[in-house]
Amino acid sequence: MRATPLQRLLTTVVGWLFALLLFFPIAWTVLTSFKSERDATTPGLSFSPTLASYHEVFARADYITFALNSIFISLGGTVLALLFAIPAAYSMAFHPTERTRSTLLWMLSTKMLPPVGVLVPIYLLFRTAGLLDSRSGLVMIYALMNLPIIVWMLFTFYKEVPNEILEAGRMDGARTWGELWFLLLPLTMPGVASTGLLSLILCWNEAFWSLNLTSAGAAPLTAFIASFSSPEGLFFAKLSAASTMAVAPILVFGWFSQRQLVQGLTFGAVK
Repeated sequence: MRATPLQRLLTTVVGWLFALLLFFPIAWTVLTSFKSERDATTPGLSFSPTLASYHEVFARADYITFALNSIFISLGGTVLALLFAIPAAYSMAFHPTERTRSTLLWMLSTKMLPPVGVLVPIYLLFRTAGLLDSRSGLVMIYALMNLPIIVWMLFTFYKEVPNEILEAGRMDGARTWGELWFLLLPLTMPGVASTGLLSLILCWNEAFWSLNLTSAGAAPLTAFIASFSSPEGLFFAKLSAASTMAVAPILVFGWFSQRQLVQGLTFGAVK
């Protein structure tokens, strides 16, 4: 049944209201970053714009170093997770066993564990291995953090591929790795790309592990934001400027890749 004009109007209004509700915190943070510290403590739109907070943020911290750390760690964590998740999801989707379902549920259940619950053993392992305040250490922990979600998403995408396609490949002499790299990956590339984009965003926004496992050398932009919280209190204008500078790259990236992300997440939804 086709929607009536009134239903379409209500759907559009609700969609816009929901979008504005989600966008409001970001817009308010950007607006506050152009205020002075005195104006930032009082809500309102009447103020004299200033770049003083941005100048002080650049003067106090090396933004470029933090940004490069975030790029390296996010890309590294995503690539490492995909290298493990792609063959794992392939095996579970096309060569399942009686424990495949329980294994998937167990992997997903690990995301319900609060990170602070494993902070002490992870910290001790990193200290023993010499991985504290290292980008390689954060790459590993970020990959492990996102691995359950990535495996689940890829498993869902792979299950949409008819098994007859792989059987035809086997009849032509394709082996296991040939099936995976030359048949399955090209067919599910939109889903793999959207999974990688989602992992990249999750890695970029991760704060708990970066604050507890780094100090200065490998600290990403999440630690850059936290550095503007001091015992003297919160300086809202400077904190907003630092937050805007930290989220701006991933917002721009997400804006330009939204079509690929939506296309991948809806892969196989319509047959």
